[in-house]
Amino acid sequence: MADHKMTWKGAAAHWDRELFDKVARRHWPPADRVLPRLGRAANHGMLWGGAAAAIALLGSAGARKAALSGVASLAVASATVNTVGKWSVRRPRPLLEGVPEGRRLGRQPQTTSFPSGHSASAFAFTTGLALEAPGWAAALAPVAASVAFSRVYTGVHYPSDVVAGAALGAAVGLVVRRVMRGVEDVWVVPGDERAATEAPALPDGAGLVVVVNTGSGTVGAARMDHLRARLPKAEVIECGGPDLLGELAKAAARATVLGVCGGDGTISAGATAALRAGLPLAVFPGGTLNHFAHDLGLAGVEGTCRAVAAGQAVRVSVGRFTPGPDSGDGAPEYFLNTFSIGAYPELLRHRLRWAPLIGPAPAALLAAWQVLRAQRPVRLRLAGQPRSAWLLFAGNGTYRGTGPTPRHRDSLGEGLLDIRLVHGGGRPGPRLLAAALAGPLTRSPVHTATRLRSLRIGDIPPGTPLAYDGEYAPAPPALVLDTIPDALTVYRETRP
Repeated sequence: MADHKMTWKGAAAHWDRELFDKVARRHWPPADRVLPRLGRAANHGMLWGGAAAAIALLGSAGARKAALSGVASLAVASATVNTVGKWSVRRPRPLLEGVPEGRRLGRQPQTTSFPSGHSASAFAFTTGLALEAPGWAAALAPVAASVAFSRVYTGVHYPSDVVAGAALGAAVGLVVRRVMRGVEDVWVVPGDERAATEAPALPDGAGLVVVVNTGSGTVGAARMDHLRARLPKAEVIECGGPDLLGELAKAAARATVLGVCGGDGTISAGATAALRAGLPLAVFPGGTLNHFAHDLGLAGVEGTCRAVAAGQAVRVSVGRFTPGPDSGDGAPEYFLNTFSIGAYPELLRHRLRWAPLIGPAPAALLAAWQVLRAQRPVRLRLAGQPRSAWLLFAGNGTYRGTGPTPRHRDSLGEGLLDIRLVHGGGRPGPRLLAAALAGPLTRSPVHTATRLRSLRIGDIPPGTPLAYDGEYAPAPPALVLDTIPDALTVYRETRP
């Protein structure tokens, strides 16, 4: 048995050195210039830290969350490699015989060889990113693979060191994301919304009708089983796709309390149905990001079940946009989170167009490229003044953080619109980056932010899209944005 083990290890070592030597003998002039520099850029995780900062500045709230997941994965992978990995195996570095002088690093690493820390960090960051923002991960995956290969190309690692490091990094990324999902509820902090004392208590769920969007990100059988066990007399309707709006309307017609389980778009549709029927809303978070639920302080299904059983609820403000009198159908639409005109709706339009053909991640990258290449500022009239804008953002309540895109709200009972405008001129990429660096309520040459009760928008060009709570629609020629303070009653456990 021992001889067989030694034979296997000897064969593996022979294969490893043979492949290392093959790489050393290959001459790729472009790689000679690029790969050593790329490896140095990844020292101490600097390359991935820079990528995370860029994503945080340019990406959505979901992308920022993905960047955090990637950085956390990188940190855990690096610590694991440099403690357990390096000192458990203690494999010497490869001899540099045959590796051209021009490829070698000016300063050779002094640590042991197995596993490759650079590879572990690269794949940990990319895996952590992929689980939340696959589009960004797809863009960075070739860079991660190149960093890993550069370690063999420059002669500092055997191929098996790189493979083991990459596998370790990917595994750490998966574990870190799972842990983060498990502790997300700890991050949820209730705001100071006003208590709604008239919300009925439904100890066994009688009178509660819950519409579940089966197509949402994290809706699963376990969540629904828990809901049925806690509120056994509640009626649960599972549906998805185009049937959702119809089921919400029918449920609201016979419910005492309307419940909804899904992501932000589903919850927004449920809120609209509840408002029109004059019903309180029970929100069971079931999406990928759950912005509204987190900002309100809803930790999950169990917390909402307890609030419904006890009759504990709060009042939240609701955003509204109403088409002008010359826009045909004047029915208002509602939003719980955000409304926008400009670059973001165009991104959403292109992504929705391409996703069925090439998948969501490639569609997101293609959409970003199309918008940055061809987007033009929107010329419209704001509060009677002509403006040119790359992006007009309106949040239902004040969002924390800098720049033109949302992060987190401390309260949903504020009754104000968080208005952010990225002025037109120049190219969209530099303008949006400069706006991301501006403060949330500052004025700069590219970015304006303020808080208002209402805003009139006119002279909107035909064909201009708008987006609200992740939904896409053509904009009317004119509209009024405003908030309805304390408009919606939502179940949530109230603080003592």
